[in-house]
Amino acid sequence: MKNSSDKKATIEIHLQPSAKRNEIVGFREGILYAKVTALPQKGQANRALLELMAETLGIPKSNVGIIRGQSSRSKVIAVHGLTGEEVKEILGRDVPCKDLINSLRKESRY
Repeated sequence: MKNSSDKKATIEIHLQPSAKRNEIVGFREGILYAKVTALPQKGQANRALLELMAETLGIPKSNVGIIRGQSSRSKVIAVHGLTGEEVKEILGRDVPCKDLINSLRKESRY
């Protein structure tokens, strides 16, 4: 049995900074769309995204990090302590978006 430190997932994210509220909007074509209120200055929006993801996934902030896209709206984050399937399950519960269900169905066919 693997322990939680062996588990890792990556998520492609499109981030919209300077939004009215922090929220995960949903999936579209395999990309998770998220909004944060923080400005895209000095890493503020990146920190807000990592806090939002950690809170949504129920894991410590230290278990979430940006792999690619530090200065771009398109990002790839790593999630330590959860498998890809666990991340999908949690987001499926917490993100009310029919695109999420459709993208999960398409992915499970492959």
